[in-house]
Amino acid sequence: MGRQRAAWAAVVALVAAAAGVTAAPAAATTTTTATTPTAYCPTGWGSTVKTRSAATMEPVTNIRTGRHACFDRMVVDVPGAGTSGLGYSVRYVSRLHQDGSGKHIPVSGGAVLEIRVNAPAYDSATGKATYPVRAGQRLKGVDLTGYRTFTDARFAGSFEGDTQIGLGVRARLPFRVSVATDRVVIDVAHNWTGAR
Repeated sequence: MGRQRAAWAAVVALVAAAAGVTAAPAAATTTTTATTPTAYCPTGWGSTVKTRSAATMEPVTNIRTGRHACFDRMVVDVPGAGTSGLGYSVRYVSRLHQDGSGKHIPVSGGAVLEIRVNAPAYDSATGKATYPVRAGQRLKGVDLTGYRTFTDARFAGSFEGDTQIGLGVRARLPFRVSVATDRVVIDVAHNWTGAR
């Protein structure tokens, strides 16, 4: 009886020791898996048309861009519009054509995103431009040097309460559009794979 207890104690000690040995690699694997996602970027945005039905008479006052770890960003500022009045249509086009005239506006890059924000770039009461850039010109104050995705950004004009912009990108890449207070935000991913 004493020998059986001793044998069982030895077996339990061996099992416990074995469990301790296998627990360490499992913990290491879990830690490695937990840190892996930070090396990747979201890619599920797709490249199809994105729209939101809303409109405002508050005018566009600025268009700016920024670089991020996973994407390049464009922001269209419409102070006073809040969020409920901001509508948009963003889509890839083969060529950018100005609303009203139909004039072709060249935009360099492997692909062109046409961005329409449902807000004028002029004061509706006076007709005075609130974003004073001529159709076809580069966006005021935007320097795309060093950007991974953006290659060109052109003002296409403002017609019947909509402001139109041509954004040249390296290739047809996934993008997302969101609305924050007083602005429309367009993010274009650096690639399809999610690698940084």
